[in-house]
Amino acid sequence: MAIPNKLVTFFFTLFIVILTVPTISAEPNTTGPPAECTRPVGGCHNKSYALKLKIVAIFAILITSMIGICLPIITRAVPALSPDRNLFVVVKAFASGVILATGYMHVLPDSLDALKSECLPDKPWHAYPFTTLVAMFSAVLTLMVDSFAMSFFKKHYCKELEQQKTTKVNNENVELQSAIPHSCHGGALKEFDSTLLRCRVVAQVLELGIIVHSVIIGLSLGASDNPCTIRPLVAALCFHQMFEGMGLGGCILQANYRAKTNAMMVFFFSATTPFGIMLGIGLSSVYTDNSPAALIVVGLLDAASAGLLNYMALVDLLAPDFMGDKLQGDMKLQVWCYVAVVLGAGGMSVMAIWA
Repeated sequence: MAIPNKLVTFFFTLFIVILTVPTISAEPNTTGPPAECTRPVGGCHNKSYALKLKIVAIFAILITSMIGICLPIITRAVPALSPDRNLFVVVKAFASGVILATGYMHVLPDSLDALKSECLPDKPWHAYPFTTLVAMFSAVLTLMVDSFAMSFFKKHYCKELEQQKTTKVNNENVELQSAIPHSCHGGALKEFDSTLLRCRVVAQVLELGIIVHSVIIGLSLGASDNPCTIRPLVAALCFHQMFEGMGLGGCILQANYRAKTNAMMVFFFSATTPFGIMLGIGLSSVYTDNSPAALIVVGLLDAASAGLLNYMALVDLLAPDFMGDKLQGDMKLQVWCYVAVVLGAGGMSVMAIWA
């Protein structure tokens, strides 16, 4: 029930789209870009020093990303941090707040800045709110993926279960229909199985949304030659990746994947931003982050990522917990979880000052 092939296909498609940006943006402009859209020189722009900071950023972000996403997974053996304990619920609420603030306070404003840039023509980019349009339909599309994926996995699960219940009796194939759960015949699953499948869909879709923005922010950082913006951005990204990874790691833990699938999801989350930085370094000579083509592609991808992250944080992470039996039956725990959400979202909102 894992999706390694689909995940890899998504990554390659996304990377191909981003790789085309420098080529498009490098085309000659006969009219010449506005003065504010040209790459600045001097001042705080130091290419050699910026390169050193970017190399440090690759390793710092990689390490913090791995720590963040692995913490919930490796604490499986710690009873106090198991998914059915109160502490896990509070930590997950904090991480969900981080993801919510990432969508609203980081990704969505980045898209607004890109698509409202003075480097883009007034029509159509300044005349219509494309950011909110794309974010809205991205949330709807995420709902569709959520729904269809659940339907697909349920049918796939029931089909596998029926095949496993087939045995040979007196050299003839006999389907032991009585051994198959009645809920499977009706197209539904037992509550435990349905919850597990739901956790797996949430973990996979959430990782896709996180990775879209991670590639973009890594590419932008790698292409920058401004140490004054790189230094605070690295610190903010380390904080961001640490706690966002904790949220994703909690979802992966609840999904109860095999070790191989866990390792793949940990690798892709941890390596995506460093890969984007390396890609930005390699393309820094031709990539201009304020060229019209780059602004449009990055702005639209950020808007889509924002819609996905906001949907996942509210619908798939926070709502099921706060409306579930555990928190509904414990008002004190519910209050602590709300405090955790506010702290997570507030901390990530403060990071918007630097990134």
